[in-house]
Amino acid sequence: AALSGGLRFQVSKALREGRVTPTDLCQKCLSLIKSTRFLNAYITVAEETALKQAEESEERYRRGQPLGVLDGIPIAVKDNFNTAGIETTCASNMLKGYISPYNATVVQKLLDQGAVLLGKTNLDEFAMGSGSTDGVFGPVRNPWSYSRQYKEKSVPKSHSEDEESNWVITGGSSGGSAAAVSSFTCFAALGSDTGGSTRNPAAHCGVVGLKPTYGLISRHGLIPLVNSMDVPGILTRCVDDAAVVLGSLAGHDPKDSTTIQDNFKPFELSDLTDVSKLSIGIPKEYHAPGLSSEILALWSKATDLFKNAGAKVIEVSLPHTRYSIVCYHVLCTAEVASNMARFDGLEYGHRSDMNNSTESMYAATRREGFNGVVRGRILSGNYFLLKQNYENYFVKAQKVRRLIASDFVKVFGSGVDILLTPTTLSDAVPYMEFIKEDNRTRSAQDDILTQAANMAGLPAINVPSALSERGLPVGLQFIGQSFQEKQLLTVAKWFEKQVKFPMIQLEVKRHDHGAFQHEKSASFS
Repeated sequence: AALSGGLRFQVSKALREGRVTPTDLCQKCLSLIKSTRFLNAYITVAEETALKQAEESEERYRRGQPLGVLDGIPIAVKDNFNTAGIETTCASNMLKGYISPYNATVVQKLLDQGAVLLGKTNLDEFAMGSGSTDGVFGPVRNPWSYSRQYKEKSVPKSHSEDEESNWVITGGSSGGSAAAVSSFTCFAALGSDTGGSTRNPAAHCGVVGLKPTYGLISRHGLIPLVNSMDVPGILTRCVDDAAVVLGSLAGHDPKDSTTIQDNFKPFELSDLTDVSKLSIGIPKEYHAPGLSSEILALWSKATDLFKNAGAKVIEVSLPHTRYSIVCYHVLCTAEVASNMARFDGLEYGHRSDMNNSTESMYAATRREGFNGVVRGRILSGNYFLLKQNYENYFVKAQKVRRLIASDFVKVFGSGVDILLTPTTLSDAVPYMEFIKEDNRTRSAQDDILTQAANMAGLPAINVPSALSERGLPVGLQFIGQSFQEKQLLTVAKWFEKQVKFPMIQLEVKRHDHGAFQHEKSASFS
């Protein structure tokens, strides 16, 4: 019961009252990680360290001096955040075996609050992807593939092999974190969000995925993809829990000059009883090509829900949205090309044995260390940054980005409080269908509804809203005004309460797959 409860009012209260101990929670989560290894959600499991942290938490509770709501709470972290003493791989051969000498600021803040770090979660290599299928450790499986809801709706297969190939993707690139939260192996997880990498898998895995305002949470220690858009994301099972974790992470960090200077005051979410003063904007441009009839119907139903409750619902226009995915591709690859230059085989990470010359060692290191997706984005980015292309591509894309951000400013300036949109075009697709298209095509399709919020630096949240006809989760996205997370989360909580999304009925059986033998144990040094 504790595993499915909310952090502030159920789990933390049970810990304070002694009805459950941090060690109990930790052991239960570790047991679930082992029984759900077939999901491939974790790259590294820090069992020894986690149990030690749980014991320390237990001692604080015995003394009546817990560090806060997160003390003793098992959490997981995407494997592109640096963790001292635990391998950080970014799911790439380039960083296999790399152990950071320091913790990312967000990881350190969680540990300072007494959270128990269970391990590092799987992702697309260097967070480049929308399926969590392109990492060197193999694809992540969506827990809902093994739910009673999905099995009851899916067509029976005559062969177990066919049944085995019927599993669906988690979305990405934070698919490991979303799967970890969805399968009850942790209470909250960190992801990263550059173009939707927290909200997309949250929608497919039936969990809450929060992308905070750019600059509200420190990026120090998050291995960068696109510095001007990257944001640490939060994945939880309910909106209240996202607010709890946000309260522990937000605020100025002297190690990250892009963070806000003002002090951040953590907040508790109140129950919204009157929505009549709310103005909800419905952007017409989000009726995108490829949007499934199911998602469209859900979006309309949610719109009616707000209308019937007394909220003002108006159609709005964000005219430059149609250019955003192309603009995002140019800016993303340009920054990727710059960020990936640090992986040269000299300071850290993989180094090729090729020693004919420094140049040949560089080239061989990067060829061996990066997969085709990463190399392709580096190639595109360097093309856009060539002297003869810089003005026509990079500078023009920056100008379009300003127009996209201005669209949001105008809409919010007109009196709209929150924007309501779909998060994804459809529910999760089967893995075998997903890999028929290349990474770039898939990412362009899957990021289309989410990346504009990153371009504008706005907070956005996925709220699981219903099950599709196939018994899989679908979510809706709320986009708020800069640094107005309290308002955004309050509205999201009200909506969550109305839709009453069902809990996953996960049927765990023994699945032994040789492909997942990579999962490692680790401990802090």
